Amino acid sequence: MIPNLFNRRAFLNRSGMGLGGIALNEMLAGASPVADRGVLGSTHFAPRAKRVIYLFMSGGPSHLDLFDYKPLLNKRNGEQLPDSVRGTQRLTGMSGNQSSIPMVGSPFKFAQHGKAGAWMSELLPHTATVADEMCFIKSMYTESINHGPGVTFFQTGSQIAGRPSMGSWLSYGLGQENANLPSFVVLITKGKGGQPLGSHLWGSGFLPTKHQGVLFRAAKDPVLYLGNPAGVSADSRRLLLDRLRELHEHQFEGTPDLEIQSRIDHYEMAFRMQTSIPEVTDLSEEPQHVLDSYGPDVRTPGTFAANCLQARRLAEKGVRFIQLYHQDWDHHGGLPKALPKICQETDQPAAALIKDLKQRGLLDDTLVVWGGEFGRTNYCQGKIQANFGRDHHPRCFTMWMAGGGVKAGSVYGETDDFGYNIAADGVPVHDFQATLLHLMGIDHERLTYKFQGRRYKLTDVEGRLVKGLVA
Repeated sequence: MIPNLFNRRAFLNRSGMGLGGIALNEMLAGASPVADRGVLGSTHFAPRAKRVIYLFMSGGPSHLDLFDYKPLLNKRNGEQLPDSVRGTQRLTGMSGNQSSIPMVGSPFKFAQHGKAGAWMSELLPHTATVADEMCFIKSMYTESINHGPGVTFFQTGSQIAGRPSMGSWLSYGLGQENANLPSFVVLITKGKGGQPLGSHLWGSGFLPTKHQGVLFRAAKDPVLYLGNPAGVSADSRRLLLDRLRELHEHQFEGTPDLEIQSRIDHYEMAFRMQTSIPEVTDLSEEPQHVLDSYGPDVRTPGTFAANCLQARRLAEKGVRFIQLYHQDWDHHGGLPKALPKICQETDQPAAALIKDLKQRGLLDDTLVVWGGEFGRTNYCQGKIQANFGRDHHPRCFTMWMAGGGVKAGSVYGETDDFGYNIAADGVPVHDFQATLLHLMGIDHERLTYKFQGRRYKLTDVEGRLVKGLVA
């Protein structure tokens, strides 16, 4: 009888799965870190953008008070929204039981800007100065009517938490440009209220955990648990990691699990980040005129202004996906007072970011995105009053993109005269995601991951390239 030389686990490890062991040994043997090229190895076609800075305005900014000028609403202020306009669309529980649904015009003045004559509110004077760099999407729409599923849908392609985030998909597909920094970084404006932001929004879902976003805090130590404890030197830490690596290699020989490689990646990245993170987060190196361009808030850690400048520094260093979150856009009431305040926090820094990137030659291959999870209704939530509010509106809203191969100085799509429905060229969320991946050189149909017997992608079973957004 021929002895059973190999059990199933050993056979897999020494054949197909052994390739992972080879890759692991190659990675660990190098004297200097090499940037991960990602599962694709290279893009499907020539990319227009190398990195993304996504400015997510959580809460649902009012397109009707910022970008979508509708004089008809002012003319018919206080009148009931016609049934023919509303159709059968469901309303939220916050306004669905109102006996009256009065239309309300914007209290803010509008003017046209740039070669395309894009309409913008007086609340965005700085953004107006870079209108010719922007591609405005007036006809976005989404499936979700509430915040949690709405934000999750934009970030992961599903309304249900647990799927990989957009930044994780890009990290998985394209890897890192800089081996000493994460490929995916998250920055959240400090001290804001509104709907909570969960870590699932930048999680890696079923992808290897090394692709999850790394949250940078507005604190002395931007990344938790990165520094060595008191009394532990860098040499001691290196020795510990070397021994830990040997244990993980031994474990991998018996159990070839990709998460073991991810664990080693995490430890090695953290060690390199001990020197790279303090350098990239030190804004004191910036010239005074650059600090001034982002506005007075830039000197306060954790503000949107400081995060925008931080995003530019991370982009310079090769971070592939930089996600900024700014909350408090959920104006069910008090909109005329609250909206100017939050625009003052975000308008100048967002415009300064675009100008700064352009001045440094980075805008051409950096895609900047601005938008929320949905828009606001053209009718008043509750009774008409001076300090009114607007409810959630997923049927149409505005986003903008700049740089990275988009059609600069353009306006795409159109809403009806009431600002309630799309009149032309609607863009669903999955089409937006497919277009973003296209600008990064990726065919969204070909970036997949097999999980529980099914091949998943960011755009799920939908998504198409919106050619009108691409230069």
